Amino acid sequence: MKSLTPLSKTPNLPLQPTEMKKVVGDNATLPCHHQLWQADISLLDIEWMLHKSSSRQKVVITYFAGRIYDPNESEAGRLSLAGDYLKGDASLLISDLSLTDSGEYICKVKNGGKYYWNTVKLIVLLKPSKPRCWMEGRLLEGSDVRLSCKSTDGSDPISYKWERVLDKGKYAGKLPPLALIDLKNPEIVILKNLTRESAGVYKCTASNDVGEENCTLEVKVHYVRGMGVVAGAVVGVSFGVLLIILIIWLVFRKKEKKKYEEEEAPNEIREDAEAPKAKLVKPNSLSSSRSGSSRSGASSTQSMVHNSAPRGPRPRLPVVAALKESGQPENFPPVPPPYNHVVPKPPEPGSSPKPSPGNLERMGATPVMIPAQTKAFQTV
Repeated sequence: MKSLTPLSKTPNLPLQPTEMKKVVGDNATLPCHHQLWQADISLLDIEWMLHKSSSRQKVVITYFAGRIYDPNESEAGRLSLAGDYLKGDASLLISDLSLTDSGEYICKVKNGGKYYWNTVKLIVLLKPSKPRCWMEGRLLEGSDVRLSCKSTDGSDPISYKWERVLDKGKYAGKLPPLALIDLKNPEIVILKNLTRESAGVYKCTASNDVGEENCTLEVKVHYVRGMGVVAGAVVGVSFGVLLIILIIWLVFRKKEKKKYEEEEAPNEIREDAEAPKAKLVKPNSLSSSRSGSSRSGASSTQSMVHNSAPRGPRPRLPVVAALKESGQPENFPPVPPPYNHVVPKPPEPGSSPKPSPGNLERMGATPVMIPAQTKAFQTV
């Protein structure tokens, strides 16, 4: 640090300002040491001013007539005189630095017409934020992969450096021989023609004058043969699952179809089936058959009764004996032929008599089947 301590009555400016770099959030002490305290202290005047290229000078803190004046009321206490300013140490302390604190700070000390000047150029920097690493490309043997990293915050200039981490992170080594670094964009590295030697962990470091941060990427090279086997296995398993599902569906489909056919079989009408044959039965025949069945039932009952009676010689009835000998009972009227004689119903009063079926046949009439409106013919 170069400073002048002139004792002349005219102010003398320093030849070259002192440069100081600090990080955001830190504290900075800007030096200012003088010898004017040996004179009358009551006349001592200390003043710190900030000069920026984009604005005019402004006073940041002042000591005069035994009192300290801080014009920054909104940030009171952040700027203060760090040393014993009455004994020659008028250094300025700035707490919790921000990027807006950057600029040239001028210290001016005056006492009894004597002046002392000192200039400090403060540069407040922001260290790089943790960069984000990402990868573009397919991790297949023989392919190319692009590695990139970028910090979103940080004071320029920010430099980037790629390395390969070896032996589980114990130390960093050089990049593979086929790795290409973009000179205009050093945060980008291209790994050409991936091989087994290209696999590993890669680290990108972002740094500037006040700090550094890093991120890592792991490169795993997949081989084409291995990928083919995995793809074939996946396809085979998928096909097998689909085949099993199809078989199960067909089985259930067949069962449902069989069940449906069993339920519909009784209701099915076949075109080649023969229609039921109809028998023409006369009403008198039905009554005769019914009476005959009743007679047969009665005769069976009588036979059971006769069979249950005690055995012995039974006297023949004269009628039965005559029937057995000649086949025709004596003094009995002739038996009418069965099922061919129809007893005509007596005509109702006020209606014309209807011809009987026998008379109709003798008259040459042809029998015709009539639907269910008449009872002349019935289907059995």
